[in-house]
Amino acid sequence: MSRIHKDGLEVPEGLIVESIVVCDGLVTVVARSLLRSSACPGCGAVSGSVHSRYVRSLADLPSHGSAGRLLLQTRRFRCRSIGCPVKIFAERFDPSIVQRFGRRTERLEGIVHHIGLVLGGRPGQRTAKRLVLPVSRDTLLRVVRRRAPATDASPRVVGIDDWAWRKGHRYGTVVCDLERRRIIDVLPDRETATAQAWLAARPSIEIIARDRGGGYGPAGRCGRPDAVQVADRWHLMENCSAALLGVVRNAMRDIRRVVGVRQLGPEVMTAVERKQYEGWRRRSAESAMITDLVKAQVPIKDIVRRTGRSRQCVRNIARGDRSDVFRSRASTLDGYLDWLSHEWASGCRSGAELWRRLRAQGYAGSLRVVTEWATRRRRDEATELPRRCPSSRMIAKLLMLDPDRLPRADLMLATLIEAELPDLWQAKTLVQRFHHMIRTGCSKDLDTWIQDASKHLVAFTRGIIADRTAVAAAIASPWSNGQTEGQITKLKLVKRQMYGRANLDLLRARLLGSA
Repeated sequence: MSRIHKDGLEVPEGLIVESIVVCDGLVTVVARSLLRSSACPGCGAVSGSVHSRYVRSLADLPSHGSAGRLLLQTRRFRCRSIGCPVKIFAERFDPSIVQRFGRRTERLEGIVHHIGLVLGGRPGQRTAKRLVLPVSRDTLLRVVRRRAPATDASPRVVGIDDWAWRKGHRYGTVVCDLERRRIIDVLPDRETATAQAWLAARPSIEIIARDRGGGYGPAGRCGRPDAVQVADRWHLMENCSAALLGVVRNAMRDIRRVVGVRQLGPEVMTAVERKQYEGWRRRSAESAMITDLVKAQVPIKDIVRRTGRSRQCVRNIARGDRSDVFRSRASTLDGYLDWLSHEWASGCRSGAELWRRLRAQGYAGSLRVVTEWATRRRRDEATELPRRCPSSRMIAKLLMLDPDRLPRADLMLATLIEAELPDLWQAKTLVQRFHHMIRTGCSKDLDTWIQDASKHLVAFTRGIIADRTAVAAAIASPWSNGQTEGQITKLKLVKRQMYGRANLDLLRARLLGSA
């Protein structure tokens, strides 16, 4: 609470202003307490016997562009209680004015804390200087640490995931309250024992949203065996798409045979194609070398040191998989494709004329989008099959797209693959069924899907079986770990703002304090 003084200054409630001095860009307010007595901190007895007085100098909010200072006339009282070890004590002010041993008023302390939470040390110091608040970067961080809130001890639905202190070397764990949509704790590592101890200390947890990888599954089963574990839906769909990509890569020799094209020789390649070909040969040689080292049971750390490739690259080559997600690019013409097809079939083949007619239909896009569509359509009609086999990633994308959205050449290729490679088409159908289960929340078909997919998506199905309960909960439950991924993005932003000073206690204080 505060009140407005007759001179226009806002002073804390409970103080009497005796004088105001403005000198050399500093507004000094001399004040004293309204109370005539104070309670002894030793026995609690109220005493009004004044022993002596002294002045406490406190930094306060600026006023009219000048720094503020509050001089509090503080009294020392005698304690008259017999047996109390405290004989003389200083009066205690209300915590809303100043804390014990505080050097700043509480209202200034709150602003300093907020600046430290949002901006950190150096940026906060520069901002505070512009606001006429004399505070250093170390003080900002000390205030943030001192006022760090306690960890929420009773969450019901939590999301848990790892984040990188230094990618490939050191990781931590972040825990979010999914109901309150905020971070509630940051753990120093991602070890199973650390997460298990954290979960075991909180019996209120009923639902744990997590990824399927790492040690959080065993930690949840041991730390909170009664809690429902929910796998992350986005990673389930991404892993399923990656499994289809692996199937396509394994079938590329058959696909090239079906399409009837061969790899172009370097003598007929363009300069760009030759450069891409050389890069492909170099990557193929590196992959073959890494695969041989893995088969020879050479540790991954040694392979990284020998080849100079990253640990993640070596692991991906050793596993034979990649993390690809199939997405289709939206276009402003999506709502007019049927109309355009009808006009095209009626004989209108001019992109400019089609654009003018579209404008009459309410289309707000540019002429270039329509003319490019007309050019692609014209080329599609003149093409029967691709002159060279597309990449495995492109074929996997064609298989996942809606046939009505495919150009004629791509549609013919997909139809040819469906007719000649039924196993590949079956794998594509299984991936679509799995995506449909997740989107519709229908988990009753999961067992049937596992039985059908066990022959085509072997590795992915094996992982689903090992974590079936969490996968079924991910399909049927409204909870997911996507919110935790967003909180990790916030965590990384705060960590990078602090450069080398992002210690665990300071990082936790900033994340929990700004929630």
